[in-house]
Amino acid sequence: MSESKVFMFDNTDPEMQAAYQKARETFRYFWREIAWERRRIVPALDLACVKAPFSDGERAPRSQVEQMWMNEVDFDGRVVSGVLINAPNWLKTVKEGDSARFPLDEISDWMYAIGGDVYGAYTVNLMRSRMGKRERKEHDDAWGLNFGDPNTIRIVSDQKKSGGFLKAWFAKREEEIPEHPLSEAMASSLKEQLAKNPSLLTAKDDRGWTLLHQQALAGSTATVKVLLESGADANAVTDHGMTPLQLAQSLGWDKVVALLIGNEAKNKNAT
Repeated sequence: MSESKVFMFDNTDPEMQAAYQKARETFRYFWREIAWERRRIVPALDLACVKAPFSDGERAPRSQVEQMWMNEVDFDGRVVSGVLINAPNWLKTVKEGDSARFPLDEISDWMYAIGGDVYGAYTVNLMRSRMGKRERKEHDDAWGLNFGDPNTIRIVSDQKKSGGFLKAWFAKREEEIPEHPLSEAMASSLKEQLAKNPSLLTAKDDRGWTLLHQQALAGSTATVKVLLESGADANAVTDHGMTPLQLAQSLGWDKVVALLIGNEAKNKNAT
C-alpha cells in the first residue's frame, strides 16, 4: 500500500459500531480463506489483514486509540494474532512490526484480496461511502486495490455461486454461502489418502492440532465428514485445550457443529 493520509472517525458512530460487529460476525469467512491459503501450492491472496484497536495501555483514553492493520494473521479459536503493518501516528509504546493479540470480539475489521479485488473491509467501505468520487479514487489508488461499490460488501471469492455478497451491512442470505470449493475438491481425494496413510488421522502439528481440528475451525463440512467417517478422534484436544467441536463453535460453523455432535451421539449409541 502506498503512503496515504490518516482517516479520522468517531468510534461511537452507530454505523461504525455496526461495521465492527458485522466484521466480527463474518470473520469466519476470512479465516476459512486463510486456512485454505496455507494449503495452496501457489498462493492466491494479494493480502490478508485484520484491523484492531491499538493504544498505549489499558487505561488510555478511547480518543487515543488507533485502529490499525495486522498481517501474518493467526487464530486459535479464541485469540486473533498478527504483526502490525502500520506506523502509529501518536502512540508511543507501539511500532510497526510489533506482534499483537486480540480477542475475536475486539477486532474491528478484516479484508483479503484476490486478483486485486477486496473482500470484507467493512469499516473501509463505510468511510469510502462518505467520500466524494475524487477522494475515494485517491484512497483506492493508494491501496492499489479494487474495493468496488462501497455499499456492497464482498465476503467470499467464488462469486459464481449465490450468496457471495452482503448488501449494506446485514446479510439476509448469508446461510446460502456455499462450501469453499477447495474443501469440496479435497474431500474427493482425502478418503483415499487416509486409506493409504491412516497416520494422517492422528498426526499433530507443533501446537497439538490434528487435521480435524484445522478443518473444523475452517468450517470445512465436506472434509470434516470424511475425517469422521475415517475414524478421526473428535475428542482430541489441542495444546491450548480445545476440541474440534469447540473450535467449530467459536466461529459459528453450524453444519460442522452438527456433524461433530451427531458423531458423538452415534458413538454413544454404539456403546
